[in-house]
Amino acid sequence: MSDLSYITEILEELIRIPSPSGYTGPVLERIGQEAAKFGYACERSRAGSLIITVPGRGAGVLGLVAHADTLGAMVRSIRPDGTLAIFSVGGFSMQSIEGSYCRILTRGGRTYTGTVETVSPSVHTYDDARTLERTERNMEVRIDEEVRSREDVEELGIGPGDFISFDPKFVRTESGFIKSRHLDDKASVAVLLGLLSFLAGSGKQPEKTLKILISGYEEVGHGCSFLPPEVEELLAVDMGAVGADLSGDEYRVSICAGDSSGPYDFEMTNRLIRLAQEYGVDYAVDIFPHYRSDVSAARAAGHEIRGALIGPGVLASHGQERTHERALEQTFLLLAAFTGVLEPAVSRQFFRRGMRTECAGDPGAGNAG
Repeated sequence: MSDLSYITEILEELIRIPSPSGYTGPVLERIGQEAAKFGYACERSRAGSLIITVPGRGAGVLGLVAHADTLGAMVRSIRPDGTLAIFSVGGFSMQSIEGSYCRILTRGGRTYTGTVETVSPSVHTYDDARTLERTERNMEVRIDEEVRSREDVEELGIGPGDFISFDPKFVRTESGFIKSRHLDDKASVAVLLGLLSFLAGSGKQPEKTLKILISGYEEVGHGCSFLPPEVEELLAVDMGAVGADLSGDEYRVSICAGDSSGPYDFEMTNRLIRLAQEYGVDYAVDIFPHYRSDVSAARAAGHEIRGALIGPGVLASHGQERTHERALEQTFLLLAAFTGVLEPAVSRQFFRRGMRTECAGDPGAGNAG
């Protein structure tokens, strides 16, 4: 199996695991299992982030970070008619979730399904069905159970503070597009696991020891507030925003030069650009004014680090998102170049070869992923 196939398959699996910010235990456990399968040590920070260690062949420690938490909601209250008022987890427009199927994840371990709608969901019934302002107070979840009152819902074990996960509607097309919610940032988590798969299958080591952090609160702003003290540089692997006057698209890796938290490290960003050019990586450089990352959170927490950001271009971010396999490819190649595990001459043919371990000089070897 090629690493690209592995990346897209593990991406689909991860996307189907509910993980709104604050409810990331199951997905982090699954990612840890996958890293351990490749032979890499895993631990958890006090705040719950997953830390994967990959020994390097030289001195120094490089941090790589992606986040496994997604947008979602919580039950704010139970309304008298048995519908659920919601509390947003992460920043999204109400229009983007209207009509979405969802799961209600109770603190008692039960799961129910439902639909997110406005309080005026039908043009046949409500005069303001089209004009109603789409705000949090005008949205609700209809539970797929026979409930007519608050008491009926409480008997199901549902209550305020329970989590709501939106159905991702994952689709992979024959033309290479991947359409789904939560590509931000599970697409990048899948690319990082693809890197581990390649390292395990090829026997290669990165130039520096890697501390790969998978955070669980990025969508609410404080994901990577903890860093191992030995980390000198931190590269966030997150999504590249697409649209408006931006240069990036769904087929390339984006290099973010600055976002709402300010400019990223000048030297690290220049190094990423030079490597992209040297390795023939299809890339774009952009500024994301409505965006923050785990590097932003780490800096806000007081970490004295150099930081940069890359990621596959994602259309309609924080909505029904879309990217292309080529963006995952290009993100992998730039990541492999930055960590020193791939030669420039190899990179230009890498995915045509199927990303197999023949790149390490063993034509008969298969990939561990």
